[in-house]
Amino acid sequence: MHTQSIADLVVTRAEDGQTLQDFLAARLRLSRRGAKQAIDSRNVWVNRRRVWMAHHLLRAGDHVQPHTQSAPPPPRIRILAEGAHYLFVDKPAGLMTVGTGSVEELLRSQQHAPEMRAVHRLDRDTSGCLMVARTPDDFNAAVSQFKMRRVGKTYHAVVHGRVALRSSTINADVDGERAVTRMRLLRAREEASFLVLRIETGRTHQIRQHLASIRHPVVGDSQYGPKRAPDPLLQSIPRQMLHSSEIEMQDPFGNERLKAHSPLPADFRRVLKMLDL
Repeated sequence: MHTQSIADLVVTRAEDGQTLQDFLAARLRLSRRGAKQAIDSRNVWVNRRRVWMAHHLLRAGDHVQPHTQSAPPPPRIRILAEGAHYLFVDKPAGLMTVGTGSVEELLRSQQHAPEMRAVHRLDRDTSGCLMVARTPDDFNAAVSQFKMRRVGKTYHAVVHGRVALRSSTINADVDGERAVTRMRLLRAREEASFLVLRIETGRTHQIRQHLASIRHPVVGDSQYGPKRAPDPLLQSIPRQMLHSSEIEMQDPFGNERLKAHSPLPADFRRVLKMLDL
């Protein structure tokens, strides 16, 4: 396969301590899977030495030289719904919400609207509904709705193990702050279960921490899940199976309800089929 040599990428102070996989994903605007494939192909050099470990830690000043196929064009962010003040977009897994190469940055370029700003955040590997404000005033109005817990957020998740209860509520502080997650079981097998979740609060990693606390961590979650899944099928899943399915909020500028729905992405549906869920 023909490869293309890319000029040295110098690791900055802000990138010190990043893994090679995360560094390449951000710099080349690749998915984490795409970055790992480049590393696995043994076509990446660090300080003139070939490195094939995705979790190799980089230091400021390191020179990284990938020899890879031309980077794919940045993805086009799909708009689910839009109005005068807000857009709801379908965030792909593998992209950060904000920052270099993020959904926010791509959408600003795509819409020719430099003031656009994501109202909330989804983890890099979480897909689905993301709310974006058109202007700073729109952003501030929406944030006030989030702070007053007037926003309904629904997620779907595949978790480890068989969940016993048809419905339950998790009340457990996250980072010292009150957090509430309501969960309902859709389907269950011995190895994994398929859940729908509604959160009353929006703490960082709330769903992932709550599900891990009841010993049903999200499948594919490398931070809160088991280091090694007992089932090889679960071990092979490359990203956390968490999807933001729906957001609903009272329009701060009118009497209408703002609402958007994101269907389950293809990789999520493949996992459900693979696990017979």
